[in-house]
Amino acid sequence: MSTLHLTAQIWPEDDAFIAHCPELEVTSQGDTFEHAIAMIKEAVELTLSDMSPEELADQLHPTPALVPFEVQLSA
Repeated sequence: MSTLHLTAQIWPEDDAFIAHCPELEVTSQGDTFEHAIAMIKEAVELTLSDMSPEELADQLHPTPALVPFEVQLSA
């Protein structure tokens, strides 16, 4: 069994936390930050269980770089 290293973007929205895996374009949500992590893992595992290795290669996007930057706000 091999391991696939992925990332999750997680943010609060209303009364939930949204979790998004950009490499596979899979999104889920949870009641807490930790629950959102568990739910995105489950959603990705379900997605991967239906994919052949060829489909995975076609669907897998490169891990995005998160780069901080600044902008000036006009008064």
